[in-house]
Amino acid sequence: MSETVTSGLSAERTVLGNGVTAVMQETAFSPAVTFNVVIRAGGLYEPGRLTGLAWFAGRVIDRGTATRSADAISEALDDRGVTLKVSTNRHVMTVSCTCLSEDFADMLELVADITRHASFQSEEIEKRRAETVTAIRQDQDNPGVRASEMAQALLYGDAHPYGRPAKGSVGTVEQFTRADLVAHHAARFTPATATVVVVGDVRARSAFGLIEQAFGDWKTAPPEDLQVPPVPPRTTRDERRIVMPEKSQSDIAYGFTSINRLDAAYCAYWMMNTILGQFGLGGRLAENIREKQGMAYYAFSSFDPSLGPGPLVIRAGVDPANVERTIAAIDHEVSAFGRDGASGQEITETRRFLIGSIPRMLENNSSIATFLQTVEFFQLGLDYDRRLPSLLEAVTRDDVNRAAASVLDPSRACVAVAGPEPPA
Repeated sequence: MSETVTSGLSAERTVLGNGVTAVMQETAFSPAVTFNVVIRAGGLYEPGRLTGLAWFAGRVIDRGTATRSADAISEALDDRGVTLKVSTNRHVMTVSCTCLSEDFADMLELVADITRHASFQSEEIEKRRAETVTAIRQDQDNPGVRASEMAQALLYGDAHPYGRPAKGSVGTVEQFTRADLVAHHAARFTPATATVVVVGDVRARSAFGLIEQAFGDWKTAPPEDLQVPPVPPRTTRDERRIVMPEKSQSDIAYGFTSINRLDAAYCAYWMMNTILGQFGLGGRLAENIREKQGMAYYAFSSFDPSLGPGPLVIRAGVDPANVERTIAAIDHEVSAFGRDGASGQEITETRRFLIGSIPRMLENNSSIATFLQTVEFFQLGLDYDRRLPSLLEAVTRDDVNRAAASVLDPSRACVAVAGPEPPA
């Protein structure tokens, strides 16, 4: 492992005169560079009637600019053996690229053109619309996706951006017009909403200079930012079943809303969720449901806080005959943890595991870029990787138990099950 990782990151940050933020980390893993262009243009910012517009924009954005056709972009990437990845979540759209250091300037200029000057040609929109409709229909035939989307809707409500399906529905996708995409791009793609994260074999001064060349003349007024709508605390349990007769497996999504990422108790919740459904082969959940009782093909929990209260969701895939027993087992583990908390040994082992995993979060250019993107988005500070071990060391058993008690209550769970009817 390189000295850069073991001794901590040494990222540099600057803000261009127009408001574009640039973050740079030099590494020497290989003669390559990974960079992410991040725009605050996620699902939070799409009109409620056009659910999925932000995700769809990510499918079309690289299909032509004012001066480059879709074929020209593909050829420029193929000639250098480079692949672009575009991903969209509730808050941001990220265009990622990994290339040789010698190609960095050209690839950065290309990605800047794609993000700044996307043309949204009608023929490309129709191609991507057909692909997106197919993808949504595939999701509708997937019990895991159906259960997950239903749980999100139960937790947040259909009107909340965290509760809506990211891709939208066939009905909303069929409504999208070129004008909708152009308006979304004009409103959200601005210097003030843009961050460029560069990691790799290039000098920081050179990288910042190239970012200035690619983005420095961008002159667009900053938009008014939106706040994540509040999420009322739940006081009752809600269960829904989605019957999919042709399937052989049932998928369970069992969740709660928790805290936002900037809550002071974040590390305590992180440790709590690791004990519940991540440590080893899946924490307490997998130990009980999968290993001891042999009821689940998989069982784990995930914790995803953001600018709004994030979900803590338990997932399990089971034989339809075991759905009720599995839910009862989840109820048992959730209730016991919320009531009794974690043991001292669990705290010690989990803390050691999480601190030991930090170097693995920073083991290559791509993972470092993702880490720095998160650090910048939540304004955690460029020394966050060095502070994180002490933040975890400071978490006490009482902190973890308070986190568990505040969330883990079966009487307030949202439970979604997708799959065939259980046998009589």
